[in-house]
Amino acid sequence: MNILITGSTDGIGKLTALKLAKEGNTVYVHGRSEAKVDNVVLEIKEASNNNNVKGFVADFSDLNAVKQLAKQIKSEVPSLDILINNAGIFKTDSVKTKAGLDIRMAVNYLAAYILTINILPVLEKGTETRIINLSSAAQSTVKKGILIGDVSINASDAYAQSKLALTMWSFHFAKQHPNITTIAVNPGSLLNTKMAKEAYGQHWSPAEKGVSILYDLATSDAYKDATGKYFDNDKGETIGRFSPAHPDAYDEVKISELLEITNRII
Repeated sequence: MNILITGSTDGIGKLTALKLAKEGNTVYVHGRSEAKVDNVVLEIKEASNNNNVKGFVADFSDLNAVKQLAKQIKSEVPSLDILINNAGIFKTDSVKTKAGLDIRMAVNYLAAYILTINILPVLEKGTETRIINLSSAAQSTVKKGILIGDVSINASDAYAQSKLALTMWSFHFAKQHPNITTIAVNPGSLLNTKMAKEAYGQHWSPAEKGVSILYDLATSDAYKDATGKYFDNDKGETIGRFSPAHPDAYDEVKISELLEITNRII
């Protein structure tokens, strides 16, 4: 299989890339630092004994860079069977992008939206293609001011709005593209990752919990028809279950408003 995982130079993205590479898949990792991407590609190649590991570099806070990445993927990748939109940001020194957008909204939602839409021809050439979108237990109503960057709020609220935006679009995309299995997932709250440590200074569960569910959702036959759903990995002791997302994710009017504004921004 051909697999692209965004934000895969550390955390559960990197560990999932390694797990999939060990099975002999062609794995494309992504990060914003060329040096880090190169190091991770080499590390995964050596650990997996698989030379079919390649890297892409793009800063997802720069939406033009995301568009350039999509062009590169279309020219270099013949097909994709799995896309895991894992790249995300919580705490950061800069709260706004160079274009004046909330950085969490840009990286966590808008970048995934732009990348996925623009590489759709590559995804449509895949076999039983799946898209796994990294949502969160934290989801709150998307405010226009945050989406377009007119106002600033604290990191937690902006993060929660960006994750709901991603989930709302994920459900919409699933309906628009029934031949692609699209699943939104909360991989688990406060996993042992760099993001959780920076944000909270603690963790509740090992990172492997998140890796296991990303791997299963992307590859297991049990989930091949689970499109347009939200998987909550906080439910249950060892593995979660499909659960309702935030009510806004099912509100066609709010989804329509979100996409209208999104398309104006990008």
